[in-house]
Amino acid sequence: MELRSTLTCPKCGGVSTETMPTDACQFFYDCKHCGEVLRPLQGDCCVFCSYADVACPPIQEAQRTGAASSCCSS
Repeated sequence: MELRSTLTCPKCGGVSTETMPTDACQFFYDCKHCGEVLRPLQGDCCVFCSYADVACPPIQEAQRTGAASSCCSS
């Protein structure tokens, strides 16, 4: 499972690599470049699923096992 993911801010294009939490969804993220507070896009469970190059750990696990993609339900 990949725990590091690179977020790209949709406002300024700033890029930051972060470690994703394994025990919770990250619903908010403050861009380190412009201060914009990122929130998940409609239909996504967290900021990593919306703005990063690697999906959050629960989604990765669901993809690996073929289970329903349901973040934050475990």
